[in-house]
Amino acid sequence: MPNFIYDQKVYYNPVEFAMDKIGGTWKMPILWRLQDTTLRYSEIKKTLPTITHKMLTTSLRALEEDGFVIRTVYPVVPPKVEYTLTDRGKKAIDIIKTIREYGLELMKDFGISEK
Repeated sequence: MPNFIYDQKVYYNPVEFAMDKIGGTWKMPILWRLQDTTLRYSEIKKTLPTITHKMLTTSLRALEEDGFVIRTVYPVVPPKVEYTLTDRGKKAIDIIKTIREYGLELMKDFGISEK
């Protein structure tokens, strides 16, 4: 497949494009936590204690912009914001499951125990 440009960035294959959308340190873990439920920002943060607020906000915004999550804001005080997977986000879960299973196999091959 020839390279292509999307949003002023050159991609050399579809895997690179997909990983740009769901890859990185935090996007897949965020999607994973939303697979069966709707969560508030603070609930996501509690399940990812080492993520900074800036990184969580940046990752959630990117996932929303790319159509993987829906952000719902409720007009209450204090503000209530919830995140839910879209159909695109739900499709990504199957890929994340496969990558996770492969990661567990690699960990075993390298002698790393799952905690």
